Amino acid sequence: MYKDFYQSQNYVNRELSWIDFNGRVLEEARQKENPLLERANFLGITQSNVDEFFMVRVASLHKLVAANVTTTDASGMTPEEQLTAVNEKEHRMVEQRYRVYNDELLPDLAAAGIRFRHYDELDDDQQDFLRRYFNEELLPVLTPMADDSSRPFPFISNNSLNIAIKLKRQKRSQSQTPQTVLEGDQEVTGRPQEPHDDRNEAEEKFATVRVPEIYRRLVKLPHENTFVLLDEVIKQFLDQLFPGYVIQSTGTYRVSRDMDLDVAEADTSDLLRAVQHQLREREHGSVMRLEVQGNIDPWLETHLVKNLKVNKMGLYRVDGLVDLTFLKKLSGMVKGHDDLRYQPFHSYMDPQFDMDHDLFAAIREKDNLVQHPYDNFQAVVNFIHKAAIDRNVLAIKMTLYRVSGNSPIIKYLGQAAQAGKQVTVLVEVKARFDEKNNVRWARRLEQMGCHVIYGLVGLKTHCKLALVIRRDHDGIRRYVHLGTGNYNDVTAHFYTDMGLFTCDYEIGVDMTNLFNMLSGFARPRYFHKLHVSPHGIRQFIDDKIDEQIAVAKSGNPALIRMKMNSLSDKQIIARLYDAAAAGVKVQLLVRGITCLRNDLPALHNNIEVHSIVGRFLEHSRIYYFESNGNSEIYLSSADMMTRNLNRRVEELFPVEEPHTKARAIQIFNDMWKDNVNTWVLHGSEYELLRDNGQPKFNSQQHFVDEAEAKRSAEHRQKQTKRHLSTVFETLTRHVPRLHLKRQEDQRHD
Repeated sequence: MYKDFYQSQNYVNRELSWIDFNGRVLEEARQKENPLLERANFLGITQSNVDEFFMVRVASLHKLVAANVTTTDASGMTPEEQLTAVNEKEHRMVEQRYRVYNDELLPDLAAAGIRFRHYDELDDDQQDFLRRYFNEELLPVLTPMADDSSRPFPFISNNSLNIAIKLKRQKRSQSQTPQTVLEGDQEVTGRPQEPHDDRNEAEEKFATVRVPEIYRRLVKLPHENTFVLLDEVIKQFLDQLFPGYVIQSTGTYRVSRDMDLDVAEADTSDLLRAVQHQLREREHGSVMRLEVQGNIDPWLETHLVKNLKVNKMGLYRVDGLVDLTFLKKLSGMVKGHDDLRYQPFHSYMDPQFDMDHDLFAAIREKDNLVQHPYDNFQAVVNFIHKAAIDRNVLAIKMTLYRVSGNSPIIKYLGQAAQAGKQVTVLVEVKARFDEKNNVRWARRLEQMGCHVIYGLVGLKTHCKLALVIRRDHDGIRRYVHLGTGNYNDVTAHFYTDMGLFTCDYEIGVDMTNLFNMLSGFARPRYFHKLHVSPHGIRQFIDDKIDEQIAVAKSGNPALIRMKMNSLSDKQIIARLYDAAAAGVKVQLLVRGITCLRNDLPALHNNIEVHSIVGRFLEHSRIYYFESNGNSEIYLSSADMMTRNLNRRVEELFPVEEPHTKARAIQIFNDMWKDNVNTWVLHGSEYELLRDNGQPKFNSQQHFVDEAEAKRSAEHRQKQTKRHLSTVFETLTRHVPRLHLKRQEDQRHD
């Protein structure tokens, strides 16, 4: 190993690399080749991405700075240096996001007949519609919160949208003027009551109103694709909330708080209760970021900064509407304009995994590799459903990290337990931002009779495993599903993941041992084919890199190919540097964080890194090694990040049968050929691959086309079978008549 490879200048800071990734997502909002409403969705995604980044990663840096931690990361930066650099870079990214919004997206939407309007731009009928909407829907819900000597500054919840208001008491003569307001459909005229305190009439007052989340941010005007922002509607009629006062200025704002869960697992006897307690505490985390409208009244801004205790770096003035996440909802609210959306596609469902087929026989016959969303996730759901109702199934064991809010898998696991099967489910209650959902599911599964494990102390269980124990005609057999992604029937529609159905004996034994480790005190001495973190996957990758280095040093070609979400572990990166320096070709597909540099002279240009950002979120993990005419390919739940390798339970498994192995290799090859959604790493910066001299090839669209073709072929095959069945039935109905006719002819002869 080259010692020089461990020097800090050879690594990119993790947090800055993540911001670069979000910039690649932002570029999708700019690409004219993308449908317009999908571009709006991408811009909304960049906002929600950075919201989570501040709630977790920036919050972590703040804690380190507060604790006076001065140790450096792989790139040589202290927490304080990272925090400064992150805020500086994100301020530039905010400017870019709003330039895209104001200068590109809004004009293109308007040209397509989709408009955002201010109240004073509307005609009388439209204004009357909004006036009624405010009085009938919003006014009863809104709560003005004052800040004065008797009422402290109100608590502002994480990521909630709020309106700051600067008010001044009306002069006595003005306040006596009768006012007319709408109550329901009725106009009511009355004289406003005098405020109880006459002091400080000239003093400026502060109040805030929370924009209610129960209503959509976009208010659609009748009969057209014209929208007004909910907060704009509220601002227009705010005076109804403050009779006796003059509203001098308003400004929209929101805060992002520290939302990282900090459970002292070693000090608790009840992990579930500890998580629930921390969920309540988390809501009051420190403010990491304050976003305000760029034209906000300086008096309001000063008041907010002071009371929310935000430093200069954490104050973000935006050139437009605060919080662009509403753009993710726009496509669903626009009427018509199908040409402005991605064309819908139908995933392929292998008929062997239909509920009216024997899917266990299909798995016994051969391993089955699935690639979502191109292969329908219903195959996985049916696997659990079939196991729940099959009389020969004895037990089901499964890990759940993130599931949907109305998960069919949860329902079928409960049905299995109620049918008397042994059902064991590990529900990771520490899955970030899914803690509340998972606590609820854990309770529900227990109520239905499942044995539930809440996770392991000190580790997150991130592996994706399902084990079905079945009594077949020739004995007990283990049926297995291993995956790279969550058992989530919703995200499976737009996350790309891979899974393997198998009843391989050694993998089945490994799965049994792994579940025994998760549920009890078992510590397997070894696994036959699985590699398990913590530590097992790191050692395996290290050994495989050593093998490829040895081959390259002997003068033979050697290849390492990896696909992952993020690459940040310093030791793994150093080993990849070692391999490249020894002559091994390294090809990496990394969607997100990339702490590796590929411009070091000692690497001899042997490391190529691509990043695919497109319609679907690339989420599968592939690890592929080739030398001396042999190739080995593995799938995993783990990225090459220190947390995955050291602090999580993860699985890595081989794809061995020739047909599944060839398919997995072809999937990687197709992604590597992509020259439409691909970014290429040059040193420490990614650049969009605009033209490599090859015909345009969009790997995600290619997989969509493959799925559509398989589905069409399956449909034609079914039609042919139905046609042949009809012909056969017709012929068999006429056979007796033909037989009698021949007998009559013979008698006449």
